[in-house]
Amino acid sequence: MSGLIASIGAAQYISLMTYRKDGTGVATPVWVADRGNFLFAWTQADSGKAKRIARDPVVQIAVCTASGKLKSDYVPATARLIDGGGEEMVRELMLNKYGWKLKFLIWQQKVRGKNIDHIGLQITLGGDLTRPQDSPVFD
Repeated sequence: MSGLIASIGAAQYISLMTYRKDGTGVATPVWVADRGNFLFAWTQADSGKAKRIARDPVVQIAVCTASGKLKSDYVPATARLIDGGGEEMVRELMLNKYGWKLKFLIWQQKVRGKNIDHIGLQITLGGDLTRPQDSPVFD
């Protein structure tokens, strides 16, 4: 499994598929980094994907391009939100991997006067993706 984690973690982007309350999948390309047996992503704390993960940790991930075009098949995973000190660790992982790109993004937000809170995502490969279409997804 660690080989798969390393190969996904080496990608520039992954498609992170989260699920709405009605079970509809929402795919979003995100930056990714790996550490140990986990993958990590970084997103705005009030983003739709963060809200969906807080409600339902079941996700799927696949390697993709910046525009979201898939370069691999989806694999099942679970995700959890990391804030506080853990968010700083994720930010450091992203800075180490994406360097000036992330610094430029942060700089743009500051120049525009936007104070955007971010949160880390910890992604664990594996999990059960059983989602019967006729079964409701509960809050």
